[in-house]
Amino acid sequence: MSKHVVVAGASGFLGTHLTAALTDRGHRVTRLVRRPASGPQESTWDPYAGVYDRDLVTGSDVVVNLAGAPLIGNVHSSTWAREVRESRVVTTQVLARAVADAHGEGSGGGSAGPAFLAGSGISWYGDHGSTELTESADSRGDALLTSVARDWEEAADPAREAGARVCHLRTAPVMDKRSAPLKQLSLLFSLGLGGRLGSGRQHMAMISLRDWLGAVVHLAEHDTAAGAFNLCCVDTPTNAEFTSALAGALSRPSFATVPSPLLKVAAGPMSDELLGSLNVLPTALADSGFEHADRDVHDVVAAGLARKDLR
Repeated sequence: MSKHVVVAGASGFLGTHLTAALTDRGHRVTRLVRRPASGPQESTWDPYAGVYDRDLVTGSDVVVNLAGAPLIGNVHSSTWAREVRESRVVTTQVLARAVADAHGEGSGGGSAGPAFLAGSGISWYGDHGSTELTESADSRGDALLTSVARDWEEAADPAREAGARVCHLRTAPVMDKRSAPLKQLSLLFSLGLGGRLGSGRQHMAMISLRDWLGAVVHLAEHDTAAGAFNLCCVDTPTNAEFTSALAGALSRPSFATVPSPLLKVAAGPMSDELLGSLNVLPTALADSGFEHADRDVHDVVAAGLARKDLR
């Protein structure tokens, strides 16, 4: 059945591709934009002022939030860290309350209204070493993105409390040569400068673009799917395994190693994300009936480096 999907963050790399994927599936998409709308497929909003089209949200079937400041920036800047957090939390709070209000307007105070697919990050778990992590695992540690992800998910509470179907999209880095991090990494490796980070034994979560798109469309379409979902490949590689796979795919050597102490200085608060280990499993996705096209690091790297989008 065709759905009306409202997407925040639709102008970003993932949002642009998600909009196209939903449209290809026959769904109607309205993009929330921070400028004057240029047509009926757009709607202007200002999350920091709490301004949005109330009727648009109430009349939609699914609301998706992908909005957030880029993670590429001055990692030593407190301003950058604040923008990373606030841009995700504020937009989620506004949309969660909008979804909650829409459910309150439905008959029975929650029996009607849109689902909320709320952006989140796989960093929610924090460093767990080699332990396999399903969606029932705990969140631990105070790494920057772990802390951000906790606040990010908590901001969606009003929608869930109002009876909405809420899916937390715990997204691992999406590997595609047109976007971070593979865009930068493929250049480094092509120049023969790629290598392991620290010991290389830490597990490095990732997912291909086509599987990320397929998973989000799947969750938008399946009215019984709710809760947290790990958006990652089936077999999470170590950093060393990823290094070997990418170097092999590019036919380049990978002898370099970035020592942990140097990485902690250079990457600042982001070093925890690079050295921490997340051996995550997409258990909830599998239980919901989703099947990955790219199951391991070799599949993900190949898909990410492909000349054309894979479907």
